[in-house]
Amino acid sequence: MRNGLLLFTVVGCTVISDLLSSFEMKRHGEIHDFRPGRLGSLIAKLALKKFLILSVFAMAISFFAFLLLVETADLSFAVPASAASIVFETILASLVLKERVSVRRWAGVCCVALGVLILAQ
Repeated sequence: MRNGLLLFTVVGCTVISDLLSSFEMKRHGEIHDFRPGRLGSLIAKLALKKFLILSVFAMAISFFAFLLLVETADLSFAVPASAASIVFETILASLVLKERVSVRRWAGVCCVALGVLILAQ
């Protein structure tokens, strides 16, 4: 039960973190100027973005939940099972972020999902 809750936290927070950071970075736009003086102001500007802050917070929760998971579960279970985040991220990237996902990528997602299901048995 505890391992399941920890795995749910790891996967859920990873998905939320990645979606929030992707959304915020797309909203910000592409970075073209990499001069040292501009990078400092860019980092300061990005540090104030609310979705990016929430993304970092969610990733921290995911990281600490993963640490607890590998304390109580076998590493051979924890790492592959946490790959379920790839499945959810791809689905949500397509639905929420309106990204185009190729057939090849969907096939990979299906393979990962099948692997996680096999592992869960």
